Formats: sequence, C-alpha cells, structure tokens
Amino acid sequence: MNAIQMARTTYGRAHTPVRSLRQIEYDLFARVTHDLAQTVAARAEDHPAFVAALHRNLQFWRVLAGDVVTEGNGLPEPLRARLFYLYQFTAEHSRRVLAGEAEVAVLIDINRAVMRGLRGDGEPG
Repeated sequence: MNAIQMARTTYGRAHTPVRSLRQIEYDLFARVTHDLAQTVAARAEDHPAFVAALHRNLQFWRVLAGDVVTEGNGLPEPLRARLFYLYQFTAEHSRRVLAGEAEVAVLIDINRAVMRGLRGDGEPG
C-alpha cells in the first residue's frame, strides 16, 4: 500500500457519522423512554427491572437538571427553567409511582414531548 492509499484508509471518511449534542440527547431520551415503556408492560413479572428503568430515567433527568443550571449553558433562560421544573416533577412523580400512587405514563409522555422538541417537532416543555 502506498502513502496515498494509506492516508485515504487512515484519514478517509469516518465510518461513524459525527452526531450533534442534540442527536445524542435525543438518543439518550429514546433509550431511557424505551426501557421505561418496556418494563412497565411487564412490571408485575419483573418489578426490579421496572424500578431500575424508573431509576435510570430519574438519573438522566438529574444530569439534565444539573446541566441546565450550570453557568454558561447556552439554552434560553425560560427553556432552562422549564426543563428544571420537568426534572422536579419527574423526581416527585417517580416517588409517587414507586409508592403506587401514580402511573408511569406521564413520565413517558414528558420524555416523548422533549424528544419531539429535540427533533424540532414542537416545544419540548
């Protein structure tokens, strides 16, 4: 292999396309939402998996909330406030779901609304 072929092989087009932060956030929301929806359907048979999925969803929201309150976050202040409110709601509602006082469908709906916003299909909050 000559130097030109080697350079093309080494520095040629990447096999994995570069994804934006928005796409990465969407994928993470999609994953936790999918897990939550799948485990809620079978929670009577595998309650620990449901609790774990609920916990992962809350962890994801906790990280997101930490990001939106960080100085230098580029999102507009009203959107940051709405996302932080959604984190607070998610935390309280998750507690109520675990206590048997609420249904998980609301959390799935919130995640899907944010996903639509990340896709540009409407407001996320």
